[in-house]
Amino acid sequence: MSQVTESPMKKISLEKVVLNMGIGKSGDIIDIAKRALEQISGKKPSTRNAKETQREWGVRKGEPIGVAVTIRGNDAIVLLKRLLEAKGNTVNGRAFDNFGNYSFGINEHIDIPGVKYDPQIGILGLGISVTLTRPGYSIRKRSKHKASVGKSHIITNQEAKDYLAKEYGVTIV
Repeated sequence: MSQVTESPMKKISLEKVVLNMGIGKSGDIIDIAKRALEQISGKKPSTRNAKETQREWGVRKGEPIGVAVTIRGNDAIVLLKRLLEAKGNTVNGRAFDNFGNYSFGINEHIDIPGVKYDPQIGILGLGISVTLTRPGYSIRKRSKHKASVGKSHIITNQEAKDYLAKEYGVTIV
């Protein structure tokens, strides 16, 4: 009897979770959004500045209009479990791309377990992007000898869904 084992290079893992609040205007609301993201993640968020001027919206180039924080490692795994719990452990199948990424949104940040309502913050929504990776993916990001990831090594839509269902116990709708 021959035992079939999967290659360790094919093992999928969680690379990062990015939390983003696009506010659309600068001022005190940016500081409030920073406090909300810090309350959710426990990490210090950074501002995202406008790339160009939008006169109709009153936004100038270089002005902070959003806040984001990236979480990696074990903190990302724990946080993703809490975020998926806020969505009822259900995942929309159309939210996956063809490269192992998944995105979803939460309308009220107080739905996340462990986050208490703070009247100074109020209720804010946020977007979450989840990036999955395999060993060897760093070849497309490194500074020397960049290369593309081979077709058979890219995480497919279905592999990403299977990984989330198996590791985090979510149901894909």
